[in-house]
Parts: sequence; structure tokens; C-alpha cells
Amino acid sequence: MNKNIVKQQILDAFHFRHATKTFDPNKKITDEDFEFILETARLSPSSIGIEPWKFVIVQDMEWRKQLKEIAGGARGQLPTASHFVILLARTMKDVKYDSEYITNHLRTVKKFPEEKLKEIPQGYQNFQENFRILESERTIFDWSSKQTYIALANMMTAAAQIGIDSCPMEGFDYQLVHDFLEDKGLLEDGHFDVSVMAAFGYRANEPRPKTRKEMSDIVTWIR
Repeated sequence: MNKNIVKQQILDAFHFRHATKTFDPNKKITDEDFEFILETARLSPSSIGIEPWKFVIVQDMEWRKQLKEIAGGARGQLPTASHFVILLARTMKDVKYDSEYITNHLRTVKKFPEEKLKEIPQGYQNFQENFRILESERTIFDWSSKQTYIALANMMTAAAQIGIDSCPMEGFDYQLVHDFLEDKGLLEDGHFDVSVMAAFGYRANEPRPKTRKEMSDIVTWIR
């Protein structure tokens, strides 16, 4: 492996990526390529390793039409994107230190021995209290939701590396989208809530040149 070639390929992908407002509706991502993108989400890290997410892929055009009315920031993407993803985050029911979900996850996914499981809740409680995560249902959901952005970033970067465009979106009416998903049974009786959305596909138009602050404006070295 030539490290310099790999680094340049990664930087090229970051320069390629932009927040695509309108996709070419006639160009579709292959199943193989989208499974690759989803795999990068699945393999993403999360705080204390609890994977507090679910990825809802909305391909049904009637659903998209309904979402378009309550997600103003996605009006250009919903009708045109090859794939549209709603990222859900687990709520306090699942991500509080003593939840059944965490215990089950540690037992069945992370394969912790039973004696180790007895020690975990206290350590997680200390962590969540120290970072003021337990102050309210909203603070613990915000902590959970932060983890979905790690997966989202990895999905977008992976997509860009294989020439696929994307756009992350927070431009939606939270309560109306919540109600829509709840009505569809996707929030699983309050165990999930909506975090963020993302569209994937192929750009319809070339973007303007990328602009960013200089490195010296955003980095401080303590030597």
C-alpha cells in the first residue's frame, strides 16, 4: 500500500463531496454499492459501544411525497435521490446506564461475561452523570443522537470515495416527522426518535468550488 496515494484518494473524495440539493433521478445506486455504504455505518464507532441507531431507507415514493410536506430542507432531494435515509437514535428507554437494551447488547453482541456485566452499570452511570447526560430525556437523546452523526459522516465519506453524492439534512419539522414515523410504527413504542436525514445518489449539476477556512484559523497547537 502506498500511503501517499491513499491519502490523496481520501482528500479527493472530500473535495468531491458536497451537499447535493438535486440528484439525477435517472441514475440509481447499485445494491452492492449501497450495501457497502450501509456497512460503513454498521462498523462506525459509538460512545461506550452501544450502537444506538437504526437506519430507515425510504424508497417508497408515496412516503417520500408525504415527507416532502414536512421536511422543507429535503424538498429537492426527496423526489430525486436514489436512496433516502432517516437515521433514528435510541431514547432514554434504551441508552440509560441501567437499561435492558444496554445489558442485552453487552451480553449478546459484545459477548461480555456475566460477572463483568454486574460491574458495568455503575461505571456507565458515573460516565453519564459526569457528562450531564442524565439531566433530562432530551439531554440523553441528544447524546444518543450525536452517535448517529458519526455513522452519517462515515457513510458520506465512503460514498464520496466511490463517486456517489450525498446530502445530510436537519431541515425538517421535528414534531411532524416524529408523528409521521410514530404512525408508521418505526419508533418502536418510544425506543427510537428521529435524529437526522440523508440523501444519496448522483448529482444533477456540478457544484461551485469548495470553500473552507484556512487551517491556521481552526487549529491551535499546544506544544
